[in-house]
Amino acid sequence: MGPPPVPRRARRRALWLRLGAAAVVLGSLVVDPSPIVLVLLLFVLVVPFEKLFPRHDQPFRRPRLGLDVGYALAQPALTGVSLVAGGIVAIGSLFWLPGLALRPVVTALPPLAQLLVGVLAFDLLIYWVHRWSHEVPFLWRFHSVHHSIETMDWVSAFRNHPIDGIILAPPIAFLLAAGFSLETTGVLTVLQIVTGIFLHANVRWRWRPLQRIIITPDFHHWHHANEPGAINSNYSVFLPVWDIIFGTWFMPKDRRPSVYGIDEYMPPTMVAQFLHPFRGLQKPTTVLRHPVRSTKRAVRDLRRGAGQIRRASRRRDRQIA
Repeated sequence: MGPPPVPRRARRRALWLRLGAAAVVLGSLVVDPSPIVLVLLLFVLVVPFEKLFPRHDQPFRRPRLGLDVGYALAQPALTGVSLVAGGIVAIGSLFWLPGLALRPVVTALPPLAQLLVGVLAFDLLIYWVHRWSHEVPFLWRFHSVHHSIETMDWVSAFRNHPIDGIILAPPIAFLLAAGFSLETTGVLTVLQIVTGIFLHANVRWRWRPLQRIIITPDFHHWHHANEPGAINSNYSVFLPVWDIIFGTWFMPKDRRPSVYGIDEYMPPTMVAQFLHPFRGLQKPTTVLRHPVRSTKRAVRDLRRGAGQIRRASRRRDRQIA
């Protein structure tokens, strides 16, 4: 006996979601076709290393390859959404306030010292916002789209919800308010993105002598592993020292990550993944009809979120290496 037939309504919805994803990709490429060159360049530069030094024996045409290539091609549109949302979050996060307080100190530093402090500050702040995106349930709604990746390779890093990209906004707001140049902040942001693409590659390089100095593919693969002990670990972007200090370092010597992804359900198509984090949230029409009740609920949610951030910021005792 075969599987039950899919209801017509579900088939129609799936069709519309796929058409929506195609529209996002095509519209994005009309505005900026450069992602085509980016995808081809990554294919030429990274895939040969994945074939010569593979971590996992996996086919090139693996499940959800089309989904991740679609995310890569849609980057101009998705980045636009992230920039608008990120601007709002950058102001609302108030990270610029301590930046302004430190501005006289930062601007008095010699150029080399200012660059070093900028790298350390950016990396530390990214560590914390990345950690909160895992351990604060509302933020995890968006970040879980990225962690739904079950195959790590040359193109998997692009699967990100556009709202998830706003985690970069508070650190950027801090750096700019503190007096670090726009060029330094921009280079650090681009370097973080480029490094992230490389760290997802399916290569077996371990680089043991560097594991406590800079992050490696092995370090980030453990971050994505859906295995006991590995979940909620290895949050650093450049320097593993923050995971070592705050108790989230996980680099076992006797095994390597083999299972990736998340246990919870994630829709298989792009537009459905865009909509998935908003499930169960208050509808805008409800806010308009009941503004007082909606405001009270928003205040309660903000207080709950602040408590979750405090709990997520406690140091742990886990150190596995």
